[in-house]
Amino acid sequence: NYMKKKEENVDLLKYEKELYEKGITLIGGVDEVGRGPLVGPVVAACVILPVNYELPGLDDSKKISEKKRDQFYDIIMRDAISVGVGIVGPEKIDEINILEASRLAMKIAIENLSVKPEFILSDAMKLTNIDIPYQDIIHGDALSLSIAAGSVIAKVTRDRMMYELDKEYPEYGFAKHKGYPTKAHLENLAKYGVLANYRFTYKPVSDLINNAKVVVRKWKYFIIMFLKITFY
Repeated sequence: NYMKKKEENVDLLKYEKELYEKGITLIGGVDEVGRGPLVGPVVAACVILPVNYELPGLDDSKKISEKKRDQFYDIIMRDAISVGVGIVGPEKIDEINILEASRLAMKIAIENLSVKPEFILSDAMKLTNIDIPYQDIIHGDALSLSIAAGSVIAKVTRDRMMYELDKEYPEYGFAKHKGYPTKAHLENLAKYGVLANYRFTYKPVSDLINNAKVVVRKWKYFIIMFLKITFY
């Protein structure tokens, strides 16, 4: 049982140690963030940590405070053997769907490592698009230190992109909700309209676009009818 496991003291190097025993030391932990937001990219990061690396408190990035994540980000960037980041934008997400975009972001992150890993540990993602042996681990960001490190790098990278977007469009509140469909975000989206950075295939966004098209069509119809009545 996963929850029972969580209550126990989990060895976050369990999967890494199994690979060390086989003589594999360059292990990349890869994770992605940003599947749920209505706006912006999905971001993945792959991290190769030194053998038997320890960083107390490192866990799934969603469970760590922002201040702590920023601290861990700096430590991981300093200590890691290599860090690779993969970013896939909203246009590509709309084109190939979010699952495939997440898989692609992970592939790009792995390719962007300066050192080629011998093995990849992924957070519950089948990496059929890479030529490196891998293992996908359910709840991997809470069970593997390498994946947890990737999760932190990906989360901080994406959050910083959202802060930049917030500077450009402060009325949408991106700094607060990071693009996730909160009540405030949906209200602002309806009020201020859809930006080019949005994922047009996501339902709240596509609904707004389709409703806008209906309104435009209706206005065109009324204008045409008005012109016909007035001039014919």
